[in-house]
Amino acid sequence: MTNQNKVTLEEIKAPLAAEMAEYELFLRQALHSESRYFDDILKYIYDNRGKGVRPTLVMLFAGVHANGKQLGKRTMLAASLIELIHTASLVHDDVIDRADIRHGKASINQQYGKRNAILTGDFILSRIFELGMESLEFDILTYVSHSIKWLCEGEVIQDEQTKTLGMTHESYYDIIEKKTASLLAISCGVGALAVKARAAEVDAAYEFGRNIGMAFQIKDDILDYAVADQTGKPTCADLREHKITLPLLETLSQLPAERVAEIKELVRKGDDEAIEQIRREVESHRGIERAEAIMGDFIDKAKSALAIYPDSPYRTSLELMCDFLAQRRR
Repeated sequence: MTNQNKVTLEEIKAPLAAEMAEYELFLRQALHSESRYFDDILKYIYDNRGKGVRPTLVMLFAGVHANGKQLGKRTMLAASLIELIHTASLVHDDVIDRADIRHGKASINQQYGKRNAILTGDFILSRIFELGMESLEFDILTYVSHSIKWLCEGEVIQDEQTKTLGMTHESYYDIIEKKTASLLAISCGVGALAVKARAAEVDAAYEFGRNIGMAFQIKDDILDYAVADQTGKPTCADLREHKITLPLLETLSQLPAERVAEIKELVRKGDDEAIEQIRREVESHRGIERAEAIMGDFIDKAKSALAIYPDSPYRTSLELMCDFLAQRRR
């Protein structure tokens, strides 16, 4: 499934050295307000961003289809819009989840208050449409906007499934496709679109992103069972929020109905003792290993999809991205 050598984002981004500088300037201009106080919040977000996986995917797929030409302003716009969507969703997520930490630093709601966090997320969303409309690149704006709808749908579906503890494999895959995979898929597709790739090529890029997006979220759900020292997050944080994810679903699929009901009651309780019982059940029925195998299938599908592209540094980086997402430990 993956190479044994540890992959870094620096390796993956290597073909984009020149473009990354241009992108950073574009993004900082996008995350800007004439209000000094508001701009301080936006600068805090800019300075404490995550790994930049999604804009990197935009630029790599633009590179794959650019045929040696410069990636251009459409690509920088697309990469920035994707990062803005992701950023706004995280700001709002932290408000909903009452999260105090994001990327190892105080979250926006912790640092600046809940009200300002909501308004900041709304401001960033407004910038997406402002930048898209001003650029006149309506095809890019239309394409990336679909992900906002899917993100919202995924959150509402997950909330309902969490309340009822009715999560099934089907609903789980639907949720993670909407909440996580859709934006990674859109990132890849819009990269191809930005350099005027054919519709079939855009669709192929989207499908690659969907597969790595599914793998990405499954990996997150596997890491939720890891020790806090590894991930920097509480062990079984999802279970504490009564969320059933793939490792537990794979475990429940092996149990009789009576035991499934007992486990779901433990999920509903969500205290330390109940969570430890669930964790032991997942461990004894190899729920983590079964989830890892499913994640590996998605990674393999993504790698197979790259076979249609000629050898290039961009294709190599996309292959390395598959390994990076599968290997990550936080």
